[in-house]
Amino acid sequence: MEKILALDIGGTKIAVGRFSKDGTLERKIVFSTQPERGYKKILEEIVSSLKMLEEEKVIAIGVGCAGPLDSKEGIIYSPPNLPGWDAVPLKKDLENALNLPVFLDNDANAAGLGEYYFGAGKGVRNMVYITVSTGIGGGIIIDGKILHGQRDSAGEVGHQTILPDGPLCNCGNRGCLEALASGTAIAKRAESAILAGEDTILKELSKREKISAKLVREAYLKGDKVAERIWFSSLEYLGIGVANIITILSPERVVLGGGITNAGEEVLEVVKRVVRDRVKLVPVEKVEIVKSKLGEDIGLYGALAVALDNIGK
Repeated sequence: MEKILALDIGGTKIAVGRFSKDGTLERKIVFSTQPERGYKKILEEIVSSLKMLEEEKVIAIGVGCAGPLDSKEGIIYSPPNLPGWDAVPLKKDLENALNLPVFLDNDANAAGLGEYYFGAGKGVRNMVYITVSTGIGGGIIIDGKILHGQRDSAGEVGHQTILPDGPLCNCGNRGCLEALASGTAIAKRAESAILAGEDTILKELSKREKISAKLVREAYLKGDKVAERIWFSSLEYLGIGVANIITILSPERVVLGGGITNAGEEVLEVVKRVVRDRVKLVPVEKVEIVKSKLGEDIGLYGALAVALDNIGK
């Protein structure tokens, strides 16, 4: 059976894997990115790792990486988590080193394709994948095709405005979904509550570990009212964002992934309730909202799906 190599590039770790075309992960290698090494040193380790997995039946390499990037040309433009990767020709460099066709997409699109081919998106033609973790991103699949838009910018679901006068987002806008419902946003709101002197056990918990969304949820489960307010208002904002997406795109299925999604059953419950309350012009009973199925290997399955989606085009 023909094989495909998959490469998932993150700011903390990089994973490479070898798959059969039916989606069986045969072997994987994971190593620390250490972005301070610079592009050339990291590329050398990527190539070395891919060569360790290569065999005669390998027909292509799929890559998922944080953007901004040009998926057609295979050029990566200065991702925040990969300093020094300024207009690096990753596709060309890998093709020259390995003599195999290379297909590249941003990590959110790749994850969406992974769920579409192998996970919670199987069996539908119209699907939106949303990852909710330190940031919020997404991949949009309509009529079986991933949407790239102009300059590969489609799918920035985390940067829709939810509160016009809301907190400042990293993108420069105010009130983005990411600035209200991401793990980073939840932690910031908790820190603000502590600084404001609100009556919360978060201050005591923060002596044990750094404030995080996980810690906020822990405080809520212990009966802390401030943490409960922060946690559930963030889920409400997430629900509004999902409702907007459903109204605009009318997907058959919305797949939610990332650490916040997997924190507890209440996440899906709140999102579904808000969607039922707010979506009026799309038959909401026909839209499924489900959790991602691919777990920690979603990046590798996404890279595999990027290759499969492009082979033969």
